[in-house]
Amino acid sequence: MARPKKSESPDLSQRVNLTVGAIERMTCPEGKQQAFLRDSEVPGLRVRVTAAGAKSFVYEAKLNRQTVRRTLGDVKLWTIEQARAEARRLAVVMDSGQDPREIERQRLAEREAQRAAERAQAEAEKLAEVTVGEVWTVYLEDRRPFWGERHYADHLKMSKAGGEVAKRGVKLGPDGAKPTTVPGPVFELLSLPLRALTPEKVEAWAATQAQTRPTYARLCWRCLKVFLNWCAEHPTYASLLVTANPAKTKRTREVLGKSAAKDDALQREQLPAWFSAVRQIQNPVIAVCLQVSLLTGARPGEVLTLRWEDVNAQWKGLTIRDKVEGERVIPLTPYVAHLLSGLPRRNEWVFPSFRSLSSDPATIKRREAKHARKGQEAPVGDVVQASASGHLADPSAAHRCACAAAGLEGLTLHGLRRSFASLTEWLEIPSGVVAQIQGHKPSATAEKHYKRRPLDLLRVHHERIEAWILEQAGIHFEASTEAARLRAI
Repeated sequence: MARPKKSESPDLSQRVNLTVGAIERMTCPEGKQQAFLRDSEVPGLRVRVTAAGAKSFVYEAKLNRQTVRRTLGDVKLWTIEQARAEARRLAVVMDSGQDPREIERQRLAEREAQRAAERAQAEAEKLAEVTVGEVWTVYLEDRRPFWGERHYADHLKMSKAGGEVAKRGVKLGPDGAKPTTVPGPVFELLSLPLRALTPEKVEAWAATQAQTRPTYARLCWRCLKVFLNWCAEHPTYASLLVTANPAKTKRTREVLGKSAAKDDALQREQLPAWFSAVRQIQNPVIAVCLQVSLLTGARPGEVLTLRWEDVNAQWKGLTIRDKVEGERVIPLTPYVAHLLSGLPRRNEWVFPSFRSLSSDPATIKRREAKHARKGQEAPVGDVVQASASGHLADPSAAHRCACAAAGLEGLTLHGLRRSFASLTEWLEIPSGVVAQIQGHKPSATAEKHYKRRPLDLLRVHHERIEAWILEQAGIHFEASTEAARLRAI
């Protein structure tokens, strides 16, 4: 048989001595997806060409009556001698009864396992250095949907770094500058690695905080215990805790001590002095706010965030934003309605926060002219909004001054809520009625599952409570003549 010309494609049916020229001239026959050119020197070595013209070295042999084919590499990257050496190696492997494909899979699996172990080791080392502050941030974001805004703000406050210029209730220092705020109790722990938060660390922290602010430290300690319980249940952080809950130790509890139950409340005979002092407060918004707090028994925050849309003059009800149930509706009693009818409606809040600029007409006129020159709208009247929220933030200072004038030092805003509950004992009001008005969860089975008091039934008792308190305070009020003053607008 005549040898093919060097310009022709090699005969694929014959074994040939692989050369660069033969590989270059090799083409895939018409109508086929791929074809092979066998090497005459190393049995099993082939060059595969596809219909698209791609060429690669291939090793093919029989193992356990099955054809095993391994692609070695592209002809542009592998030399013929490299391909022959690899083919000889694979031939030795298969002669020993081993499948090179399985060997390769095992090698890849071992390599992947090693990489996974290295990644796990790196992640473990990184996790071991995670700080309490980093986990605290994750904790707050995870629990925020289940908390109220106030509870979330409390957690932010107790972990603040401090160092900010104090805004209120402080005296200027010797250099005439305001002092800065102190860090929150939890801030001291945030820089520690979570794995370093041991019971001894928490005990030392508690001992330090108990010296300056024991009450606040007890609150922060309770929040810290809840945080560490969350860590113990978290799949990522549970392994970092040295104990189930490092903050839950007898020593820490003893260092912080127990909080004494507060008993500040108005007695029946103190009502005239308290009402007289509160009604003399120059700011009518604060004066009304304090009286409403006593006559409704609501929490201070619930009263301060009361909106005008929550006041239903038609059906005589007040919608309270309840931290327990979300919201509750209590009666709008006559005297409370009378007090609210005298308040200005400056914004959406029933108790807005505004401060006086000046009561001098000439000053007000100059200010209006100044705003007119700038093309701005002058503040309404002689007041401007004082708080960022728009509502009264904390009337405690005014209340303390009024209580001092009346000789009732020590009475807090929450003491007014306690006073409402205590004073109802004089009238023998059912405890379930008082609890429903104040927003306490029912404690008895009958209260939980059977008794559902409508607003009208609550109004019977609530108006009786209000009338008795006003009577003891010496305040003459005719409900019938004042009923129509507060109306829906």
